[in-house]
Amino acid sequence: MKKLKNLQRQYGSDYTLRQPIKMINWAEELKKESFPNNPQELKILQTHISYVFIADHVVYKIKKSVNFGFLDFTTVELRKLYSEKEVELNRRLCPEIYLGVVPISLTEHGYKIEDNSNVVEYAVKMKRLPEDGMMQKILKDRVLTEKHIDLIVDLLVPFYKSARTGKGVNEYGCIDTVSFNTEENFNQTESFVGIALNKWRYNEIVSWTRNFIKENKALFETRIKEEFIREGHGDLYSANICFDNLKKVYIFDCIEFNERFRCGDVASDIAFLSMDLDFHSYKELSEYFVRTYVEKSNDRDLLKLLNFYKCYRAYVRGKIGCFTSEDTALSEERKKDALQEAQKYFDLAYLYAEGKPKVFVVFGLSGTGKSTLARALAKKTLAKWIPSDIVRKSLVGIAPTEHHYEPFEKGIYSKEFTEKTYMKMIEIARENLLLGRDVILDATFRERVLRQALMRELNFAEIYFIWCTAEDSVVKERFMKRKEAEDISDARWEIYLAQKEKFEPPDEIQEGRLIKVDTSEFKDLTEVVIKKIYSDFLLQ
Repeated sequence: MKKLKNLQRQYGSDYTLRQPIKMINWAEELKKESFPNNPQELKILQTHISYVFIADHVVYKIKKSVNFGFLDFTTVELRKLYSEKEVELNRRLCPEIYLGVVPISLTEHGYKIEDNSNVVEYAVKMKRLPEDGMMQKILKDRVLTEKHIDLIVDLLVPFYKSARTGKGVNEYGCIDTVSFNTEENFNQTESFVGIALNKWRYNEIVSWTRNFIKENKALFETRIKEEFIREGHGDLYSANICFDNLKKVYIFDCIEFNERFRCGDVASDIAFLSMDLDFHSYKELSEYFVRTYVEKSNDRDLLKLLNFYKCYRAYVRGKIGCFTSEDTALSEERKKDALQEAQKYFDLAYLYAEGKPKVFVVFGLSGTGKSTLARALAKKTLAKWIPSDIVRKSLVGIAPTEHHYEPFEKGIYSKEFTEKTYMKMIEIARENLLLGRDVILDATFRERVLRQALMRELNFAEIYFIWCTAEDSVVKERFMKRKEAEDISDARWEIYLAQKEKFEPPDEIQEGRLIKVDTSEFKDLTEVVIKKIYSDFLLQ
């Protein structure tokens, strides 16, 4: 029962534990000689629902015998049915690529593709697309242009105009279905709060989404009346797009197994590709894509729904990354990468939901516990930790653990170099904030002018200051302990005393944006202070 509940959390309440009588591992059963013309090249890929065999000039896709509730491929008849649906639906956008459904027979010489003698399975047969034209490769190589986007738009505009609508489709654009889709996402990711996104971001995205739906009921109803609910693609992003030398574009692999994922507002499909371009740092081309599509389709109201559906699509991709990070069949490195990717998608979703990224400035004299607190806060909030010790040394090519015990305000600790270090920290912070990530700046910030520079340059974010102090005796003891352990800081007792003489109190910081913490009072410093930060700043 526990296993069932976990799977329902991941795949939806309609997930069942029904299993096929027999599961064939086609990756092991099919060899080169199983295919027509005995191909010279054979690559094998797997997804959670298919085996994909890439031969010389063709591709064969065999559906796995699985049941996830939202799809059921547990019988040969169902696999044949959905293979035929896949061909039928994808021929709408690239008819020349989807060649048909072919049989697989079990013969005395093993399994044979495109053999009718003793049919036991079916495969979708496709023309092989040029690998150099795959959109994900083009994005990675940073060579995407407006010409690529024009090809996509010119294919999509007539596609959506002719796509099925009306009875059997319109219900997927109604408030109840839209709400079901978003709430399903939130329910399925609740256990990842604190792992892939922090608590306040989750709450803000949920609240914004629900309010948007509630406040735009008339808009959703108008979209149905004006026939913008269509049987679309359902998975319109760069992984399913390929270009042929800027002469033609192929948009393939639409959702065939579940109408709820394929049918909906045209805005949802457009938002998916726009979000994908944002994710790959093509913001200008993302805007160009939407603008061009709106102009050519005359769908002006799409813009009113764009961020809602971009948030939804980014959240779905984040959810998929979370599930991938728990896949026991993957390596630890792949699972870690999937979780980091999920965090980036949730960052985007937060921006689309009108969230303002946060800056936590953990500052104070050396030895007052600010780095200990900053690291713990980064772990708790999933924010990007930006410590001055590491940034300063990186500017001169010094390893973080390499010590340079300079006199006060000399060498790499001179006023000029400190200002350069802080400006670099602010630059790194800006880059992360614009991508939606919260940041933690860890430095003394003992001069008012440097704090003011930070507030000026990062004024588009919410900025909070945590001022760490401690009794002299406590600080002195901490410096003694640092000598016995590896530490990236070069600060010493005499540096602390010199800093103390020149420290400028943060009188310029407005009330409600500053917490002063005497770290010598706490044995469990991080837990207590983090709770205070949450209560004073984040849970108001």
